[in-house]
Amino acid sequence: MTPELLIGSLTLFVLSIFLGFELITKVPATLHTPLMSGANAISGISIVGALIGSNVAYDAGDTAFSGVLAFIAVVLAMINVVGGFTVTNKMLNMIAGRKRGGA
Repeated sequence: MTPELLIGSLTLFVLSIFLGFELITKVPATLHTPLMSGANAISGISIVGALIGSNVAYDAGDTAFSGVLAFIAVVLAMINVVGGFTVTNKMLNMIAGRKRGGA
């Protein structure tokens, strides 16, 4: 691994940690569930990071281990995104159902 690649990878990792921490700490506990779809942006960032990481690994010629890890990261992040949006959609439908039934 070249020093430039290592520095780029560490920079991406540190920025991802910082951004994730900032996003999570800004959401109050009472709004966590209603804002779940907004919090899925963290998984979206993970997807983008995994795709960038797989591209860097492909350019460096190391596709075996890095490619498998990037694929696993994309699959897990996509499961989180789809699950989060599904739960949010169900919650919004429950709230809309109560408004229609109570009116």
